Amino acid sequence: MTEPPEKGGEYSMATIMVDDSENLEKAIKRFKRMVEKEGIIREYKKREYFEKPSATLHQKKTTLERKLLNKRRKTEKKDY
Repeated sequence: MTEPPEKGGEYSMATIMVDDSENLEKAIKRFKRMVEKEGIIREYKKREYFEKPSATLHQKKTTLERKLLNKRRKTEKKDY
């Protein structure tokens, strides 16, 4: 897997080779797994609309706060 464009890498098009004897449904499943693994759909949805840098920063901040809050709650439950 190559690095994402943000890290200086480039995405290549996902391709698979299908043999004549291979079942088409299996090949499609392989392709879907490859696309999911490389994060192509996620990247497409992220870039579908322009989002201001301040909005992405705000979203990252709230995600981090939520994550820390959940982590704190888990540790409080274990301390009984």
